[in-house]
Amino acid sequence: MNEVDKYIAGFPGDIQERLCAIRKIILELAPQATERICMRMPTYDLHGKWLVHFAAFKNHIGFYPQPEGITAFKEKLSGYKTSKGAVQFPHNKPLPTDLIREIVKFRVETQPRPATR
Repeated sequence: MNEVDKYIAGFPGDIQERLCAIRKIILELAPQATERICMRMPTYDLHGKWLVHFAAFKNHIGFYPQPEGITAFKEKLSGYKTSKGAVQFPHNKPLPTDLIREIVKFRVETQPRPATR
């Protein structure tokens, strides 16, 4: 069991399902991303740079796609509480997996790639 598995296992079943859904989307769209715990949150790096974090809280899942990920989807995120680089998905609403998929895809496509020689 890796660190992210342990993190997810520390929550009740319904929250685990939400966390696993987000994790699955990230790993599907960025299979080459590395997975770790950073700042006590599951974190995904791509090409040596931070792609996204997510974390469970009492009333919501925090999703952190950097400021670009929030700005690019400002209209679609208008029904959620957001800040400069984060969005909150409340536990009492369905998890917007299609929107999360769009944001992760955007982050993967806009992530700087290492220079090739």
